[in-house]
Amino acid sequence: QSGLYEYKIFGGLADISPKLCVDVYMDLDFRKKWDQYVKELYEETYDGEKVIYWEVKYPFPLSNRDYVYIRECREMDVDGRKIWVVLAKSVAVPQCPEKPGIIRVKSYKQSLVIESDAKAGCQVYMYYFDNPGGMIPSWLVNWAAKDQTSRTSLVVIYKDVYSTTTAYDNKKTKNY
Repeated sequence: QSGLYEYKIFGGLADISPKLCVDVYMDLDFRKKWDQYVKELYEETYDGEKVIYWEVKYPFPLSNRDYVYIRECREMDVDGRKIWVVLAKSVAVPQCPEKPGIIRVKSYKQSLVIESDAKAGCQVYMYYFDNPGGMIPSWLVNWAAKDQTSRTSLVVIYKDVYSTTTAYDNKKTKNY
């Protein structure tokens, strides 16, 4: 009804273990180092619940967007297979009021499943939706999202994920 798309993404990382992939995904401090679109990103506990605040840089002339959301990661054993499930959704908390000049993304949800590919790598399944709000025509939002999921963009994203995950693994190895 909104004219916006929901996305399902499937892929694999041949030599990245599922645990490492989950660790990279869940590490907000590390994301701030590699994601050029992060303006602000932190986790706080409000009323006993961990809440994430994330401000995303948008290109001129668009206003930045911010997200306030909760997320949970669970490790499961399904028929002897280890599977990680991450669920995230937007929430409204009074401790994170909207900021002037930044558009709050009020409708966001994501489901992520990561499991072994039965070799040295992992399979990743993602469902994603957000409504960036503001005055961006839905056709432009959908065009940009489609462009991000085109074959060319997926190769670039894969290379970014691979190099980021490898860098994270090297960082962890040196710190332990």
